[in-house]
Amino acid sequence: MPDNANNSTASAQAQCSANAQHIGNADYAANTQHTGHSQIATPDEMHPEQSSTLSSEQASVEKLKVFIIGLPRTGTTSVSVALLEQGLKVAHMAFTKQAFMLADAISDVPCFSDYRQLDGLFPQAKFVYLERDMAKWVPSMQMLLGKMLPHLEAKSGRFHPIMKRSFRHTFAIDKVADPADEAHLIDCYQRHKNEVFAYFHGREDFISLDISHAGSLSRLLQFLGLTTDCPTLGQVTDRAFSDSQIKSAPNQISLEGTSQAKAAVQPLPVNTSEHGLDFPKLNAGTHVAAWHEYKHPNKVNSNSAGPQSRKFFDYTL
Repeated sequence: MPDNANNSTASAQAQCSANAQHIGNADYAANTQHTGHSQIATPDEMHPEQSSTLSSEQASVEKLKVFIIGLPRTGTTSVSVALLEQGLKVAHMAFTKQAFMLADAISDVPCFSDYRQLDGLFPQAKFVYLERDMAKWVPSMQMLLGKMLPHLEAKSGRFHPIMKRSFRHTFAIDKVADPADEAHLIDCYQRHKNEVFAYFHGREDFISLDISHAGSLSRLLQFLGLTTDCPTLGQVTDRAFSDSQIKSAPNQISLEGTSQAKAAVQPLPVNTSEHGLDFPKLNAGTHVAAWHEYKHPNKVNSNSAGPQSRKFFDYTL
C-alpha cells in the first residue's frame, strides 16, 4: 500500500516507555506497485531446491516478532494501529526481508498465505489469527476485490508480485471465473481457517481473535506480554485524521466546523469496556485506506531496502 507508510524507520525511536494501514485500493496502489527493481524475488525467481532448509536465512530474533495472519477485511488495520500505539514497529504488508527484520509486527500480505514459511524463519514469533462474522466478511471482501482485481492480473496488474502471489495462493483468483463469488469466498475463508488451526493446534504461540468482541485488545496485549497503560492508546482518532478525510466531508465542515466534521468521518478511538480494551474501528464500511492515512513514526515501509537491497525471502509456497 506507496504509502506514507514510507515513513523512515529511523524515526521509530518514539517508543512507549512501558513496552521497550488498510488493505485498500489507495494503499495497495502505491506500496504494492512492482517498480521494476530486478532484485525483487518473484515466484519464478525463487529456488525450490533451497526451500527445504531455511537455516541460511533463519532469523535470530530476540525481540518480539508478531505475525497477523487473518485474511484481508478481518481487522488487520485495526490491529496494526493498536500495536503501533503500544510502541511496536509495524508493517502493514511486507515485501522485503528488510521490512520483516525492521518490524516487530507484520500483518496482511504475505503473512496470511506464508505463515508456515515465516514460522520456520522466525521460530520465536507469535501468530495472531483474526476471525470475522461471515455475513460481514463476504460483502466486505467482495467490495475489496472489486477494487483490486484489475491490479492483481498476472501480467498487466500493477500490484507487487508478492501481493499477486499471495492472493493467487489463498483466493485462487487465477483459477475461477469469478473470484468474488460468495460461495467461492466462503470456501476460501473456511479452508484458510481450517489449515491455520490444524497447523497451530496445541501451540501456545498462537491466538485467535475477533476484534469486534469486547476486551479483544486486552486479550491480544496479554498474549503478547504487553501492558495496557500506554497513554497514546486513546489517541487513534486524532492521529488518523487527515486533510484527505476533511476534504471528503465538505458538507459537514461547512455546516459544523472542522471539529464536528472530524468526529463525523473518524473511526472510533480505542474504548475501554468492562471487559478491557477494545480495538479502534478502522476501515469500516467501504473505507479501505486507513493505514495510508494514519500517521505514526513507528510505521515500517513495506518495501524497505536492506543489505540485500529489496530481495524477498528465498522460499516457495
